Amino acid sequence: MGWLSRLFSKDKKEAKEVFTSPQGPEITMDMHAHFLPGIDDGASNMEESMQIIKGLHQLGYKHLVATPHIMSDFYKNTPEGINEKLTLVREEVAKEGIDITIDAAAEYYLDDGFLLNLRNKKPFLTFGKNYLLIETSFINPCLFIDEAIFMAISQGYQPIIAHPERYNYVFDDYEEIKRWKSIGALLQVNALSLLGYYSKRSKAIAERLIDDNLVDFIGSDSHKPKHVEGLKKVLNSSYYYKSLGLNLKNNQIATF
Repeated sequence: MGWLSRLFSKDKKEAKEVFTSPQGPEITMDMHAHFLPGIDDGASNMEESMQIIKGLHQLGYKHLVATPHIMSDFYKNTPEGINEKLTLVREEVAKEGIDITIDAAAEYYLDDGFLLNLRNKKPFLTFGKNYLLIETSFINPCLFIDEAIFMAISQGYQPIIAHPERYNYVFDDYEEIKRWKSIGALLQVNALSLLGYYSKRSKAIAERLIDDNLVDFIGSDSHKPKHVEGLKKVLNSSYYYKSLGLNLKNNQIATF
């Protein structure tokens, strides 16, 4: 049976395993979320920001890193603007007495602006061990992804490719994802992919990445409170979420 077709042919034994698999390591750090208010396609205001944060906190998360989009032609966010929003959110969290650490980095779109900043050695917003979260188009491959990965590593960054399971252009080219890993990038899967939230094909690829022990991070990629509700279902029922290995780096990130 092909790896993709298994998604459509779970028998009763497999279904039982989904609910009897032992719980894997508790994940208390979310390194990919969009809860800073009014800054991208995530939370539109502080009320939504707090709904997302409270929801993640109730699920056991103790450390959240906001990763607003930065795209040269669309989301023209700057470190200054992101940190300004971060301060406001931290103040609201403190006011409400929520025991959680809030930090911010960014999710950088691989476009000409990103490459230019990389060549000019401009600083990027990172988290943990200089982790740099990057994404590509969902439709078209990035022609300079190798150059971006190599240059980022040479400048002391550790690039992480966000949600590779969601890129349509690798649906029939799984080896390309493995190649990114082989040249030094880390891989981050969205938890909601394991629910089939984006597509059945994304779900199957996410599951295969876990089977192949290629996943370094898992993120909620929460944009709205409804995503937290979906995440709750993943935590409670997903065999693949529960089987994530000890190599997962989420909980290795010290608060800072």
